[in-house]
Amino acid sequence: MDGIIVVHKEQGFTSFDVVAKLRGILKQKKIGHTGTLDPDATGVLPVCLGCATKLCDMLTDTTKVYEAELLLGVITDTQDISGMVLETHSVEVTEEELRKAIESFVGEQKQIPPMYSALKVDGKKLYELAREGKTIERKARDIVINNIEILEINLPRVRMIVTCSKGTYIRTLCNDIGDRLGCGGAMASLIRRQTAGFTLKEAKTLDEIEAIMKAGEISDIIKDVDSVFEHYPKAIVKTECIKAAQNGNWLYVNMLDVSEEDKRAENIRIYDKEAMFYGIYGYETEKNAFIPKKMFFYQK
Repeated sequence: MDGIIVVHKEQGFTSFDVVAKLRGILKQKKIGHTGTLDPDATGVLPVCLGCATKLCDMLTDTTKVYEAELLLGVITDTQDISGMVLETHSVEVTEEELRKAIESFVGEQKQIPPMYSALKVDGKKLYELAREGKTIERKARDIVINNIEILEINLPRVRMIVTCSKGTYIRTLCNDIGDRLGCGGAMASLIRRQTAGFTLKEAKTLDEIEAIMKAGEISDIIKDVDSVFEHYPKAIVKTECIKAAQNGNWLYVNMLDVSEEDKRAENIRIYDKEAMFYGIYGYETEKNAFIPKKMFFYQK
């Protein structure tokens, strides 16, 4: 099977657990997920099957939407409430102060990744070092918080929707908001509502996927590989040039049936006349040709 299944990851599962269980359900080895979710977090986890595993890095590099609950007055070693409580403080902030502090995090900024994360330093994951009681210096990373919508304030708890760039740690955002308010803060819960254009509404739990598989209807929920590129223009390779496409060669404009306005598109989807998807090509001005950026065609 080739394509994407949108999984609703449930609490208690790691992203690796989801992949391992899907391998058993689908009886397929070539499966990969598109961005780690903490075991306590829930929500959208796109999983790539077969040739779609080439998409994994591309789907990770997208804007994400989370629903988070911030608990003020608590500082933990993991920056969420699953960790060991290090400090507790009274929460004596006004709603105006809270809103001002939260809004100050919108925009481009630098964020220091938490020690309890899967980032690697010298070949070792940070959380492995943290479990050994070690804390090392981490470089701040550039992130973007596009928007924070406050859903509910019921101090010391705050529910909010965060739209952000890849690489953003919501746990750290909660910690930093609490730090700015002077009372500390930790993430109480997290739901990923959207990533790579996939939403929670279309996601299926592992139990639902297993039932669909047993019913022989699994193809109904597998999204085509090219569905994530629908915002790119489409071009058809002329029949006499099909070998060039199959070999992943450059494709000159005169080898394609493409609209006039798309002849110099930055990125373009390439198909044959039977609607077989070949891959994503990018336009090279000097050569007046499209060069392959990511190929998905393979001989079966």
